[in-house]
Order: sequence, then C-alpha cells, then structure tokens
Amino acid sequence: MSDLSQQPYFLRALYEWCVDSGYTPYLTVRVDARSRVPHAFVKEGQIVLNVGPSAVRDLNMDNEWVSFSARFGGVAQLIEVPVVNVLSIYARETGEGMGFSSQDSGGGRDSPVPEVETSVSTGKLDGDQPQTPHAKPQLRIVK
Repeated sequence: MSDLSQQPYFLRALYEWCVDSGYTPYLTVRVDARSRVPHAFVKEGQIVLNVGPSAVRDLNMDNEWVSFSARFGGVAQLIEVPVVNVLSIYARETGEGMGFSSQDSGGGRDSPVPEVETSVSTGKLDGDQPQTPHAKPQLRIVK
C-alpha cells in the first residue's frame, strides 16, 4: 500500500464545492524554486491565486501539480506549483476552506496542520464573524 497524500483529493473536492456553490476558489501557495508563478506578485514567499473558472484556463489538479494559464497584468502566463506547496484553498466570499501543513524540510507530517474551520450552514468562520469579500481568511490550528 502506497503512502498517497490526501491533500490533492481535498484540493479537488474543495475546488468543486466552491465552484458548485457559486464561490471563487483561491489558493495560497508557498513559492519555491519549483514554483512557476509571476514573482512580482509574491509577498513574503507566498502568492494567492484565483483559480475560479472565469480567471483561469486549462486548470489541472493532479496528485503532484496544480497548473493553469492565467493573466497577470494583462499578460497570459503558465502557472505551475507543486501540490505540497499549496498552503490553503478557500472561498473568497466566505473564507471557508482548508489549510495544509507545509511539507518543506522545515515542516513535515509531525508539524501542526493549520486548518480553516468551516461552517457551511452559516457561511461564517469561527461561528460568529462573517468574512467580508476582501478579508484575509483566518486560520487556526485544529487538533
């Protein structure tokens, strides 16, 4: 039996949930040497990517890579990031989604896994504060 990560399956499932619910799926990605992203948009070693159907073309989420074509500053670019570099996927409108542990050499499976607490029925994060469309999602550790 192989040690297959659950992360790509969660990514695909949450992406489908966002799209089916009419939400805009966003990915927060840790950028490293293997990442192919527009570096002008990288802040503190991370980039937030809108992966909604109206923002990207040829989206592919397999078990190893997330890739698509998108426009940045009016210029079409090919984006490729390793699945293990995806730190979170969430709906822009509600902040609902999931965070993942960093799989780089400093992290690993023993590191705490930050996850976004979701409340699908209320559309609120942490139960009492609705997220505004431009608010940054709040992550908290769930054990």
